[in-house]
Amino acid sequence: MNLIERVVAISRRRSPWICRLNAGSCNGCDIEITPLLSPRYDAEQLGIELHGTPKHADIVLISGTLTLRSRQAILDIYDQVPSPKAVVALGSCPLSGNVFAGSPLVLGQSLDSLVPVDVWVPGCPPRPQAILDGIARAASLLEEGATRSQMESLLEGGQGRPS
Repeated sequence: MNLIERVVAISRRRSPWICRLNAGSCNGCDIEITPLLSPRYDAEQLGIELHGTPKHADIVLISGTLTLRSRQAILDIYDQVPSPKAVVALGSCPLSGNVFAGSPLVLGQSLDSLVPVDVWVPGCPPRPQAILDGIARAASLLEEGATRSQMESLLEGGQGRPS
């Protein structure tokens, strides 16, 4: 990694921009994200900014159960996030469907089967501290070049795994 790549990697860790996507949840996770931007948790003090467009984001927060309608939206938004990128799954719904499992419009599969998930934040809903920790872990993975999208692009380029 040359000097410029190293500086860019450090800036991604210290100022990750996030975009959130509700794939079909009860809004419990969204309610827990809101305090992150309040003075109590003050995520912006850590450089974390919430952006409305995935085109400016480094990290995508995805909450909710995978549904027939949200499947294509998740794929479209994931494709719009520039590489390198990280995905943080919030709550138990993206993993198992939680209380929505078995519903006719729920896909019944994990988010990981659709897009590569780098950090799982457990809970129903997860506490703001856990969400903040998940974002920090994803930012560290971005800096280290260890997100799944970064690893896949390295493997596609034939350069092997980073050391």
